[in-house]
Amino acid sequence: PAPGHHDYSHPASPFRPALYQQSWSASLGPVQFVPALPSHPEHSLTSLRLDFCSRALSQGVLPLGLPATGSGETEGVPSTAIREISLLKELKHPNIVRLLDVVHSQKKLYLVFEYLNQDLKKYMDSSQTRDLPLSLVKNYLFQLLQGVSFCHSHRVIHRDLKPQNLLINEVGAIKLADFGLARAFGVPLRTYTHEVVTLWYRAPEILLGCKYYSTAVDIWSIGCIFAEMVTRKALFPGDSEIDQLFRIFRTLGTPTEATWPGVTQLPDYKGDFPRWARKEMKEIVPNLDGDGRDLLTQLLLYDPSRRISAKAALNHQYFFWRSPQDPEERCALQRHCR
Repeated sequence: PAPGHHDYSHPASPFRPALYQQSWSASLGPVQFVPALPSHPEHSLTSLRLDFCSRALSQGVLPLGLPATGSGETEGVPSTAIREISLLKELKHPNIVRLLDVVHSQKKLYLVFEYLNQDLKKYMDSSQTRDLPLSLVKNYLFQLLQGVSFCHSHRVIHRDLKPQNLLINEVGAIKLADFGLARAFGVPLRTYTHEVVTLWYRAPEILLGCKYYSTAVDIWSIGCIFAEMVTRKALFPGDSEIDQLFRIFRTLGTPTEATWPGVTQLPDYKGDFPRWARKEMKEIVPNLDGDGRDLLTQLLLYDPSRRISAKAALNHQYFFWRSPQDPEERCALQRHCR
């Protein structure tokens, strides 16, 4: 887990647990993280819970409870749950967490997911984990791009990519999870809500108030995650929207019409923004090779229309040679993903 000095309560903090890990309540009643209950009237509720939990754990299943209705309330299932169910029923891919079942009782709805041992954030924060081998970083990035490319090809934007929402296991697989903020999109792109994507991984077009955004917001998040895997620290750890913007500007330079056509027309752009020069990518990720730095540059382009797509990124020369998992990587994963 993250060190205790981090503010888990801050709504923008990437150290907040992912949706499926949070203990929260809404007007529909409290969420209860209990196993799904099969319909079996001759058994008691307690024995059913214990029986299902035992079978779920032995089968590698992670049960998830979501509220359907609360006492005396009629709002129904939260929109995030409906969205996650509908999208995950369509998105079947080796790098997307599998929704195994949806079980409902009179007042509750349960999502049952495949079980993966740990999320990427916890793995990177582990005090026993040294720097991630660059070959493992490359493999993780390739898998992440495969999952996101599949989503985008099916007209789905995840909108909340961050290390907490990337689940890993001891054999080196990494899978996208938490589709509660994901959206299917059409042509032309609809206007979406401003407040999406955890702050540290939020694309600059969102921070500047652009309401017509695209799959490029996921690509920016992937770039931030890539750099974080390489350096073991967040690339842009802002504590407010303006601090987030300025951290980006200090690293990548303050955007101009030359580097990002149309930026001055965005709602939250200010003509008196401080002017910072762009840092060299080698200064940002010194231990990454030239191909890796080139890919990171393309993932973090200011202009969303020029930002590389997930599909194109998979064909980048950085991935021309990927080593099989070496014994050191396997041992590290098995040690921390049990």
